[in-house]
Amino acid sequence: MYVAEPRQRVRVVRSSAREQPDGSPFRADKWALGKHGNWESRTEAKVPAPAEIAGRLGIAEGEPCVRTVYEFLADGQPVQLSTSWEPYELTAGTLVVSPEGGPHAGVGVVNRMAVIGITVSHAVEQPEPRHVSAEEASLLGIQKAALVTHIRRTYYSDQGLPVETADIVIPVALCAIVYEVPIAR
Repeated sequence: MYVAEPRQRVRVVRSSAREQPDGSPFRADKWALGKHGNWESRTEAKVPAPAEIAGRLGIAEGEPCVRTVYEFLADGQPVQLSTSWEPYELTAGTLVVSPEGGPHAGVGVVNRMAVIGITVSHAVEQPEPRHVSAEEASLLGIQKAALVTHIRRTYYSDQGLPVETADIVIPVALCAIVYEVPIAR
């Protein structure tokens, strides 16, 4: 009989210092922990914004968005899921319309928006516990009804404009979430 070894918990750092000038915050976080961080993604353009997403982005329901679905891996094992939404109007016709395509692929929202002259000044995250869906459990390789932390994150420009919102799913059994909060003096 084969018994799978339990996976070691991975530390997931949520911090304003996560943004890297030349790459992915996720990959940098994993590298700092001695792990290889990578991801798989699928992007679709002109997806109509559902009501909740439209509200978070400050656009009308049904307006076109760029939606990217991610599966984040640490040493080849899934540790996090994310679905990102950006208003299509914001990046249409630019080199950064696809978060994972073109010359600025995979560098994160902050760096991509800077390419088109938008300064991202802050993000708001709302974490809450919930049970994993059947699809999420299958993708993450965890038991159905396991606990996850669901984070609703929205990035804002220095003008207060929402430029991206995401639903992030992190399994409690696989990841410890650590928030780093800078103290302004």
